[in-house]
Amino acid sequence: MPITAIAQNLKAPKVFPSYAPADDEVMIFEHAYRNCLPVLIKGPTGCGKTRFVEYMAARLGLALHTVSCHDDLSASDLVGRHLVNASGTYWTDGPLTRAVRHGGICYLDEVVEARKDTTVVLHALSDDRRILPIDRTGEVLEAPPEFMLVVSYNPGYQHLLKGLKPSTRQRFISLAFGFPEPAREIDIVITETGVDHTIAKHLVTLANALRSTANHDLEEAPGTRLIVDAAKLIATGCPPQTACRAAIVECLSDEPEITKALMVVVNAIFAHS
Repeated sequence: MPITAIAQNLKAPKVFPSYAPADDEVMIFEHAYRNCLPVLIKGPTGCGKTRFVEYMAARLGLALHTVSCHDDLSASDLVGRHLVNASGTYWTDGPLTRAVRHGGICYLDEVVEARKDTTVVLHALSDDRRILPIDRTGEVLEAPPEFMLVVSYNPGYQHLLKGLKPSTRQRFISLAFGFPEPAREIDIVITETGVDHTIAKHLVTLANALRSTANHDLEEAPGTRLIVDAAKLIATGCPPQTACRAAIVECLSDEPEITKALMVVVNAIFAHS
């Protein structure tokens, strides 16, 4: 897959993405950056891991290089490769190399989904050496103080063979994310979408009701992202039950019996809205 298809090279945004801290994660991240330490963020899908990294990049004034990891992601996709054009062969940096060469945050989202050789590339960058050897060009890049490596994964949704190895985990400062407390999640929904408090409260109540049964009927619990999507539909005039079906229920399961049961919960919560 072409590098341009898997990565975004973003300048630090002038406007901070909205983010409501849950605990001391902002302080810990800043201390990790000042001490040139890599950070691992773990938590369920849709709980705000990526938004947090975007917020911290803006807060620290750093460029953000985001890579969405997948089964076919190789070390070359991160480091770079030789390409050919009409003028001959030339080298192009991957997102990890660009971040090391010029500074910024390289964020590997769902790092356990990448091939194993990808993780090996990170070892020399995530210890006190902070170097990136590029075998194909003979370079050994030293990461500047402005470089930071951040990875994330969902510990509740990974194959046994795709767990993050202890030798990798212990190279990182770790932050554990979870779903927000109801009052904070209501505020997030209102801030992101402009819906009124009653709608936001109903959506958060729905999410928590479904999360309580996720281990039994659903592969994954609904994240804050899903209820924000539903709220956006409602804010532009979509009926609440319809919005919840399209943005939440149908995203959680393909089984007709399960989606029917989930809609019973939706209708009960929004019956009087």
